[in-house]
Amino acid sequence: MTPTDARSDAVLDIEGMTCASCVARVEKRLTRVEGVDATVNLATETARVSFPAALDPDELVQAVRAAGYDAVVRPRTVPAEGHVAGADHAHDHGDVAGRTSLRTRLIVSAALAVPVIAVSMVPAWQFPGWQWLCLVLTTPIVLWGGWPFHRATFAAGRHGALTMDTLITLGTGAAFLWSLWAMLFGTAGRIGLTHDADLFGPVHDPSALVYFEVSAAVTVFLLLGRVVEQRSKRRAGAAVQALLALSAAEVELVDGSRIPVEDLQVGDDFLTRPGEKVASDGRVAQGRASVDQSMLTGESAPVEVGPGDVVTGGTLAVDGRLIVTATSVGADTRLAHMARLVEDAQAGKSHVQRLADRISAVFVPIVIALSILTLVVWVALGGGIAAGFTAAVAVLIIACPCALGLATPIAILVGTGRGAQLGVLITGPEALESADRIDTVILDKTGTVTTGEMSVRGIDVLDADTHADTVAHLVASLEHASEHPVARALAALSATPASVEEFTGHAGRGVTGTVDGHAVFAGRPAFAETHTGALPDVVTAAVRRAEEAGATAVVAGWDGRVRAVVTVADTVRPDSAAAVSSLQGMGLHVLLLTGDNAGAAATAARAAGIDDVISGVLPEGKVAEIRRLQAAGRRVAMVGDGINDAAALATADLGIAMGGGTDAAVHASDIAVTGVGLAPVVTAIRLSRRTMAIIRGNLFWAFAYNVAALPLAAFGLLNPMIAGAAMAFSSVFVVLNSLRLRAAPGRAR
Repeated sequence: MTPTDARSDAVLDIEGMTCASCVARVEKRLTRVEGVDATVNLATETARVSFPAALDPDELVQAVRAAGYDAVVRPRTVPAEGHVAGADHAHDHGDVAGRTSLRTRLIVSAALAVPVIAVSMVPAWQFPGWQWLCLVLTTPIVLWGGWPFHRATFAAGRHGALTMDTLITLGTGAAFLWSLWAMLFGTAGRIGLTHDADLFGPVHDPSALVYFEVSAAVTVFLLLGRVVEQRSKRRAGAAVQALLALSAAEVELVDGSRIPVEDLQVGDDFLTRPGEKVASDGRVAQGRASVDQSMLTGESAPVEVGPGDVVTGGTLAVDGRLIVTATSVGADTRLAHMARLVEDAQAGKSHVQRLADRISAVFVPIVIALSILTLVVWVALGGGIAAGFTAAVAVLIIACPCALGLATPIAILVGTGRGAQLGVLITGPEALESADRIDTVILDKTGTVTTGEMSVRGIDVLDADTHADTVAHLVASLEHASEHPVARALAALSATPASVEEFTGHAGRGVTGTVDGHAVFAGRPAFAETHTGALPDVVTAAVRRAEEAGATAVVAGWDGRVRAVVTVADTVRPDSAAAVSSLQGMGLHVLLLTGDNAGAAATAARAAGIDDVISGVLPEGKVAEIRRLQAAGRRVAMVGDGINDAAALATADLGIAMGGGTDAAVHASDIAVTGVGLAPVVTAIRLSRRTMAIIRGNLFWAFAYNVAALPLAAFGLLNPMIAGAAMAFSSVFVVLNSLRLRAAPGRAR
């Protein structure tokens, strides 16, 4: 990449967005800047921007301001928890003199609106001059209580934009101004005037009608909807804050000094006492302790750790004292990585959300035109100005598709947050959609269906001049340089391994190297043949016996001769059979795909309850098998944990990396689960399906609401006050429906 091609990323915190059309306008302005890609999210009130490194970030801020909103570039040093779902700013849309919370506006406006609505809707309570009292009480409701909506309308209007707030301002403003005109210049101000309660359009003389209760009630209902949305977004975004709150604030170094955890450096040795959090990712240098890793695995049972074991920052030392050498600090820790995954997922957009944004962007001018048309048609057909005006205002108010703008981002916000609590890290909305559509799940064997903790079951020495101890020493020394689960088992054969020269790993086949002057090889039978030629019958017989027993046969030798066959095996995880049964119960076809031999694969599949097995597949073979299934119309999820699974995870429609997986596997995946075993995989798919079901329900409600209500409003069958209440309720419904995901069941057992 040349310097001119270099790119940077930034997060903008945006103030003033209230609806999906706001989102569309900000996105459009940002992407007009040359080289800029932007994704704007209403629920998190942020924009994630990718831009040329040579571009001044202030230009991004200016682009947002040109759209009629305010923005600040989030400093990279500011902890992410300060900016989740509006947590660092109340987003209160305050006035010029000082910020007044939406909650305060709601309380005052509601108190003033109650008598206005009561006296306007109950003719028996309409005392002489009641309409003048309504004018006095409604004026501060409309001008002060509704100022957040009007302010957004004026800001957008200065830039030629129409938003959902425009509809609110036009609707409440028209009702208020009509009433004011009728009182000052019509007959509505006459003392002793009374109105009949009518929800279906008036039939009186237009100049005798006032709609103060409409302006007051609609403003209160909308404020209530915004307050509920605001509180719910904070609650939904609490997952990232909770994750980052797990980290320690200070750390004690081995010399007894205490420093802020952000000052800790890689290589520093620090203390962790009983009851304290591990300050950062590291490796235990001294001591033993039971560590509560439930924040990573979801499992309540503490794990015993000792010298050489890896510990994660944020986990809790239940007992024992540890000296830990820091291996990752700050933004590089596993905890920070988890938080970034969740934030990125919440800030992303799904296909259905982009569709909703596009619809909302063109909806406002259509609604305004429909409102004007409604008024014209009513007057033209002799329905009267009053009835036409009432219908037109109802159209303006009922049409606000705020629920449409919130339907998807709120559900994603809550769903990914709940996933983080359950140890399921979803990388983006696309992962949710993919998980919802899959029909086939491919499971790797080693470390996924099985424990991956291989152990040597036996050594068949096949060379009369060779001793088993020699085989153990040379093979263990060679395998010490590899990280494959089989290699770890073989490496345990010798406590004092020799150094290895010219070590080479052949993915999925075996390893070679020079140990004590011998050219040593160890791997599959086919790999051994490349070093020795055709294998003797005694070797193939030993390999066959191992495979029939469901074990892995490692053919080892040196200096061009096969010396032994080492039998290695692992065990099926205790929860694998139950998890596979759960996946099958969800209508998913489960297939075991492994590079291991047929005997070992069949044994593991039988224990886990898997009927379809493909064995002896190299990494590129796994990719080919996934593509074959995709070509047959299958939507495939791949579950794995090793480096050799990374290509398959990236190729599959949905890649799920297991908790103990390598960095390569995690980065290639769409979902990473932090627990042990297959149960978290079941949880991930269930949560994804439930989240998408909530999104579909939200979108149906939002669309159906507008489709059903607009004709009612246009035909004069809906009083504007009722329209305002229904519109506000639709937004609240979407938010509350999404919050049901917070109660999503925990992990399958």
